[in-house]
Amino acid sequence: MVGLVGTSAEMGITAADVARGVCRLFAQAGLVAIPEVPLPNGRRTDLTAIDAKGNITIVEIKVSRADLHGDGKWPDYCDWCDRFYWALASGLDPAILDTADYRPATSGLIIADRYGAAVVREAASCNLAPARRKAELLRIGRLAMRRSMVAADPELAAGWVDG
Repeated sequence: MVGLVGTSAEMGITAADVARGVCRLFAQAGLVAIPEVPLPNGRRTDLTAIDAKGNITIVEIKVSRADLHGDGKWPDYCDWCDRFYWALASGLDPAILDTADYRPATSGLIIADRYGAAVVREAASCNLAPARRKAELLRIGRLAMRRSMVAADPELAAGWVDG
C-alpha cells in the first residue's frame, strides 16, 4: 500500500478507491469480491468476498469519521458472513474503531487507498451455519453471473426475471 499522509478527505480518497485497494488485497490472497451485494435482510454490503473454501467475508468501507459515525446498519451484516472487516481510507485514524460499539474483538480492520490495502487486524471467524452458507453462495453466485450477463448485453436488464 502506498503510504499516504493526511485525511482521506484532503487526499480525495473515495469509497471506490478503497474498494479497489481492498479488491487488490483480496486478489493477492485468493479471494474474489463483488461490490454492492443486497442481503436478504434488506441491507447492502459495500464488498462481499468469497475464498476458495466458500468462506464469506463482508467489508464495510468508510472514508470519513462522519461516514463511520452515521452508520448504524453494519451489525446487521454479521449474520451473513464468516468474517466482517472495516475498510478505512488511508489517512483516517484507525483508533476511531477501538470502542466496544465497533466490536474490535470480532471485526477486522483494513486500511486502504486506491493502490492497495493492508490488514491491520484480522477478523474473528463467525462460522456461518452450513445451510445459510449454501444459500448465500448460491445467491451471490447468481448475482455475479447476472451482472456479468448484463454487462455483456445491457438489453437483458430490461427483461430480467428474478428467480
